Amino acid sequence: MNKLIQFGEQVEGYNIRVLNEREIRASAGILFLATFTSLMLILFKNDFLLIRYVISIFLVDFIIRVFLNPKFSPTLIIGRLIVRSQVPEYVGARQKKFAWTIGVILSATMFVFLVIVNATSPITGIICLICLVFLFFESAFGICLGCKFYSLFYKEKAQYCPGEVCDKKSKQDIQKTSGLQLLIVFAFIAFIFLATFLLNDHFSKKPYDLFGINGTAQSK
Repeated sequence: MNKLIQFGEQVEGYNIRVLNEREIRASAGILFLATFTSLMLILFKNDFLLIRYVISIFLVDFIIRVFLNPKFSPTLIIGRLIVRSQVPEYVGARQKKFAWTIGVILSATMFVFLVIVNATSPITGIICLICLVFLFFESAFGICLGCKFYSLFYKEKAQYCPGEVCDKKSKQDIQKTSGLQLLIVFAFIAFIFLATFLLNDHFSKKPYDLFGINGTAQSK
């Protein structure tokens, strides 16, 4: 029973339980895609069906992670299958459990409002946005925002963070950003604004059917 209900894996060379960050990021990407798609359906079609399924799946998945065992989480299992050919990147389990507990609280709140009460409010909108931001940062950048709050509640230092961000050390040359690179970023942002101002009317035009396929189909 102790092996069934536990959090994290015991890996040789690590003095605490750890998890595979690669499968966590894959899982976050899956949940982000599902949440983002359901949000688009709400915004453009006022359709709340998918979001109710997503919230229910999200809540069950995170309850399994936190209170049973992450190895039995369906999305983490799928993530493991996706990245099975990649070398594992181990991260401390403690801060992940704290972050996923936040996920349980957020998804449970959404479940109560949208599924049980069947009501919308600014609360559900804000929570949905927070979840999207958390999932995006995890999947795209490997940054666990929930883990950032771990040190505020626990005196012990988090260990084995993704990219070793827990350990203060000088940046390597490849990590440093020069003034020229920053200038390029600002110039790129300026280019986007300029293009929006000059080309918005042209970009707003509906494209015509080059081969007339749609017109032929409509005439039939």
